[in-house]
Amino acid sequence: MKKNILIVVTSANQINSEKTTGLWLSEFAEAYIEFSKQGFDISVASPLGGKTPIDKNSLSADLDQEILDSEKYLANTIKLDEVKAADYDAIFLPGGHGTMFDLPDNEKLQSLLREFYEAEKIVAAVCHGPAGLVNAKLSNGKYLVEGKRITAFTDTEEKAAGLDQYMPFLLESKLRQAGPTFVSAPDWNDHYEVDGNLITGQNPQSTISVTREMISKLK
Repeated sequence: MKKNILIVVTSANQINSEKTTGLWLSEFAEAYIEFSKQGFDISVASPLGGKTPIDKNSLSADLDQEILDSEKYLANTIKLDEVKAADYDAIFLPGGHGTMFDLPDNEKLQSLLREFYEAEKIVAAVCHGPAGLVNAKLSNGKYLVEGKRITAFTDTEEKAAGLDQYMPFLLESKLRQAGPTFVSAPDWNDHYEVDGNLITGQNPQSTISVTREMISKLK
């Protein structure tokens, strides 16, 4: 049977009145392209639905045209409230600083993550995508990441990016409060962690590794 993937992206486009944000395009595009090559059906959803904002800092001149072209798949995303976990085999959360503002407290996303995980489906996130996991809890009331090996965009990477002072929280520090075993590699290295069906990647450089691990499990 054909596999169905749900990609959840941010709808947030502002850090403050002066700084814009959004989705980090390559983290979405690289995964979308790899899933497409496998013949998977892919749905893209966001908290507000409609067009997804792209972080302009992710639109570098050296990006492959295929990655730039993937923006067309973000023109009319499904509203998250309309999504049913039963329709999908895996959920993937790419990053971008926008996720820090609208994913952590989204009750529908927390519900979906719980349903996916408890149904032994794949839950994956990369870079700032794990912001969606900071408040996710299982039916027993425990944090989804508690006791799990995970990674995410680190505090040192956030400081190196110069945006630590503008974030509502530091992602690594916030995740650690939920009781996982947080594992990090040196800044900007390709690094991911697998704990059962939970797959997390540290930064944009880790997207392909996370995607390929998802594909391996789905096959």
